[in-house]
Amino acid sequence: MNRRNFSVIAFIALFVSLFAAPLVSHADEKTPEGELRVGMEAGYAPFNWTQNNDRNGAVQIQGDKSYAGGYDVQMTKKIAEKMNRKLVIVKTEWDGLLPALQSGKIDAIIAGMSPTAERSKEIDFSDPYYESQLVIVTRKDTKYAKATSIKDFSGAKVTAQLSTFHYDVISQIPGVNKQQAMDNFPAMRVALESGTIDGYVSERPEGVTAESVNSDLKMVEFDDANGFQTNPEDVQVSVGMRKGDSDVAQVNQILAGISKEERVKIMDQAIKDQPASDETQSSSGKKENVFVRILRQNGMMFLRGTGVTLMLAIIGTTVGTLIGLLVGVFRTLPISDNSAKRGFQKLFGWILNAYIEIFRGTPMIVQSAVIYYGIAMAFGIDLNRTLAALFIVSINTGAYMSEIVRGGIFAVDPGQFEAAHAIGMTHGQTMRKVVLPQVLRNILPATGNELVINIKDTSVLSIISVSELFFQGKSAAGTNYMFFQTYFIICVIYFILTFTATRILRVVEKKMDGPSAYVRLDDVDVAIGEDK
Repeated sequence: MNRRNFSVIAFIALFVSLFAAPLVSHADEKTPEGELRVGMEAGYAPFNWTQNNDRNGAVQIQGDKSYAGGYDVQMTKKIAEKMNRKLVIVKTEWDGLLPALQSGKIDAIIAGMSPTAERSKEIDFSDPYYESQLVIVTRKDTKYAKATSIKDFSGAKVTAQLSTFHYDVISQIPGVNKQQAMDNFPAMRVALESGTIDGYVSERPEGVTAESVNSDLKMVEFDDANGFQTNPEDVQVSVGMRKGDSDVAQVNQILAGISKEERVKIMDQAIKDQPASDETQSSSGKKENVFVRILRQNGMMFLRGTGVTLMLAIIGTTVGTLIGLLVGVFRTLPISDNSAKRGFQKLFGWILNAYIEIFRGTPMIVQSAVIYYGIAMAFGIDLNRTLAALFIVSINTGAYMSEIVRGGIFAVDPGQFEAAHAIGMTHGQTMRKVVLPQVLRNILPATGNELVINIKDTSVLSIISVSELFFQGKSAAGTNYMFFQTYFIICVIYFILTFTATRILRVVEKKMDGPSAYVRLDDVDVAIGEDK
C-alpha cells in the first residue's frame, strides 16, 4: 500500500465514522400517520410514573418494556382515543421536553406542565386539564411542619424544580435561603430527607403523594391570604404543542367534554394506583428487605438499563479508538511535495484540530442536545435516538483518543521509523507493522480509562430519551420514593461494571506483555558455546 492510497483510505474511513451514523437513521422516527407521540418524565407521581406492567391502564413506553401510568397518562388516553390516533409514550427528561417538541420528536407534552407566559412564547398550550395549588413539602420533625404561612419559612433552605415557575415564587418568602434549583423531584426528595434543604415547592397532588408514602415528610398547605401569590395559569396544567399546531383546537374540544368532577376522580384514582402507595399498603402485612423489594420490583428495568449502558460504552469506546487511530496516523503523514496535496493535508488537519478542540472542550450532555435536537430543528433530520447516542459517545471518545494516540506514537523510538524506511518500508507499512502494534499496547491503559469514563458518562444521554442505567434508576426512585436505597443499588451496579472492566483490561495488558520471565536467543547461543 503506497502513501497516497493509505492517506485516502484513512480520510474516507474517518469521514464515514463521523458522519454516516446519523444519516443512517434519517427520518426513521418521524411520526407515522395515526400516532400521537406524547412526551413525559414518567417520574412525577401522581401525574406520571414508571411501572413494570400495564396494571391500572398503564401504557408501554416507546423503546422500553416498562410502562407509564398516572393522571397524565389517563388524560392522554382520552385525548388520543377521541382523536382516533394510537398513543405512543416517549419517556424524556424534563429539560428535554421542550426541545423534543420543537424538533418534532414528539407531538405534545402532557407532563404536568404549566402554561406560563415564558413557555407560551415558545410553544402553544391547550386549555387547562387540571388546576392545583402550591404547597411546600418539608420534614415532619422540623419546626416548618407546623407552618401556616409562607412567612414561617423565613430563613429556611428552600428549592424547587429547574425550569418551573415553582422556583420563581420562592422569592416571595421573606428572608428565605433560596437554594439552587434541582433537576427533578427525586433529587429534591433525597435532599430533603438528607437535611440538605428544609423544603421544596410543589403542587398539591405531588405533596399528597410524598406525604402518603413517606411518614417522615409533611405537606404544608396555605390559605389564599398566607400562601403564594400566583397567576391563574401558574397553577394550571395544560397540554403543550408546537406553535401553530392545528390540533390544539381539537384537544380543547376534547378537554371541554371531560367534566371537573371526572378529572378530580381520575386524579384521586391516580394517587391510589401509584406503585409507591400500593407498596406501602401491602408491605404492612409482610416483612421484606427493602433492597430485595426494590430489586424484585425494578430488577428487569435495571438489567435493561445496564445492557444499554454497556452497549453504548463498549461500542462508543471501540469506534472512538478507531477514530483516534485514524487521526493519529493522518497526523504522521509526511508533508507532500505536491502543492494540491499539501493544501489538502493542511485543510484537513485544521478540520481535525477543530473537531478535537470542540468535542474535548464541551460537555457530552450539551453535545447530545445540540446533535439530537439541533439537527432535527435545523435540517429536519430525525435521528434514531440509539444510533444518535452511539454517534455522540463515539465522536466524543474519538476526540480524546486522538490525543492519547498522538502520545502513544511519540512514545515509539524515532529510530524505528528511520530503520523501517531504511529497509524500504513505505510509511503505511511502517505504521501498520512497526508502530501501531506498539501504540496499541502503549495506549491500552488510557483506553481502559476511557471505557470506565464512558460507562459513567452515558448517564447524560437521558436528555435525549435514552433509557440507560441512571435514567432507569431515577425513574424507579421517583416511583417507589425509596431514594437512598435505589441510588445505592445503582451505585453498586456502576461499581461492578467499572471494576469488572478494569480487571479484564489488566488481564489483556498482561497477555500483550507476554511472560514475565523469558530467555533471549542470544543468551541461549552464548550458553551453548560455553558448554562446548
